[in-house]
Amino acid sequence: MIHPTAIVASGAQLGANVRVGPYAIVGPQVIVANGVEIASHALLEGRVVLGPRVRVGHGAVIGAEPQDLKFKRETPSGVRIGTGSIIREYVTIHRATRADGWTEIGEECLLMATCHVAHDCRLGDGVVVINYAGLTGHCEVGDRVTIGGYVGLVPFTRVGALAYIGGCAKVNQDVPPFMIADGNLATVRGVNVVGLRRAGIGLAGRRALRDAHRLLYRTGLTPPAAVERMRRELELTSQIKELVAFVEASKRGILGPPAAEVSDDTQAVE
Repeated sequence: MIHPTAIVASGAQLGANVRVGPYAIVGPQVIVANGVEIASHALLEGRVVLGPRVRVGHGAVIGAEPQDLKFKRETPSGVRIGTGSIIREYVTIHRATRADGWTEIGEECLLMATCHVAHDCRLGDGVVVINYAGLTGHCEVGDRVTIGGYVGLVPFTRVGALAYIGGCAKVNQDVPPFMIADGNLATVRGVNVVGLRRAGIGLAGRRALRDAHRLLYRTGLTPPAAVERMRRELELTSQIKELVAFVEASKRGILGPPAAEVSDDTQAVE
């Protein structure tokens, strides 16, 4: 159902059972799959692709120009949102800066009211972004991450799968998978045990990650040295392999521990 006050451009492609609310605007390059709901006063412009059953809240803006002074307005780029994701009221998601590039939101994500996802970001499946959080350009967020309210991520930050970032955190380095980060500046506070349980990771897997956290954050070792000890001392579960690969691939460096948590149970920093 399309409300009579909505504006749907002639080039837009709408699937079956799509609902477009009062005063919403759907641009000519927008592709909307079956069962999508677009609430009142929402704006979809540029190349926007919405997967099945996506819900777009009141006043949301999807596909607007990136807030990048180098961006050229004629650049063809867009936003893709996966199946079943919910974009709540007044969320803003900007299109990519590169030609034929995409800002991407995965499947079954929840972006709560007034949060912002900037150009060229990529969010995995099942990501939750809580009210007023801001993801700046080129951030990469793994599956089932939770980003707390008022969190700020600096450009090019990576957040590993099943990480949890507490509210009001300022994140200026990569957040390893399976960890809890909090604070301003953010530090890693522990393992996201609740998230791991909900993801079906058993006791042995959780214990291995706690051992990995100890090596990475409570021994005073550098990350490369901690990774070498993980390889020697821990069972290389799929989660440990993922953690090791994430740390080794980090270009910005990973978040450190709170200063009080670093112990002296190793002879020296290797």
